[in-house]
Amino acid sequence: MYRTLQERYPYAHCELDFDTPLQLLVATVLSAQTTDVTVNKVTPTLFARWPTAAALADADRTEMEEVLRPTGFFRAKTNSVIKLGAALVERHDGEVPPRMADLVKLPGVGRKTANVVLGNAFGIPGITVDTHFGRLVRRMGWTAEEDPVKVEHAVGELIPRKDWTMLSHVIIFHGRRTCHARRPACGACPVARWCPSYGVGETDPVVAASLLRYELAPSAAGSEG
Repeated sequence: MYRTLQERYPYAHCELDFDTPLQLLVATVLSAQTTDVTVNKVTPTLFARWPTAAALADADRTEMEEVLRPTGFFRAKTNSVIKLGAALVERHDGEVPPRMADLVKLPGVGRKTANVVLGNAFGIPGITVDTHFGRLVRRMGWTAEEDPVKVEHAVGELIPRKDWTMLSHVIIFHGRRTCHARRPACGACPVARWCPSYGVGETDPVVAASLLRYELAPSAAGSEG
């Protein structure tokens, strides 16, 4: 199933825009309860105004809240970003540490965020168990676990470690574009033949094809399906 989905989404990648580990770490924290598209709209302004961990730590709270307002929960997120900047300065000289044990000790950073950063900023394989990933691996029968950490370990035993980061991208892409939470496009799914949940969504191929979403994919992939 993984190989087939990888063929379906060969362009799968982290959809948060970033140039540095710090930018990815902050963007991932901001992505809670909002879309990557929304985060990508505010981060250029955020990082132009506060480009380093020290700058984030010393930011004017009211000014940052206005920048982050479109992401929702902007007061809490502003507080998280300022505390995160301060912790990086105090503990790691302003640099993002490339170790899970250090990342999860930072304020607002859990295993999901740490795996995003490790896999995409440092090239260290990690499985990102977000809402889409957990939902899909359960729907496809890979695991019955609900706890994200247990899901991470269960799926990690099925797929070679070197593939963990790409696996995360591919599964998340499939969840956003085809295997939707409320009305999955079963009739247009490339892994339908192996999926124990086939039929929970639209099975008619024509109708299912109309449900496919490629709004975030490269234009070359827009006609797939």
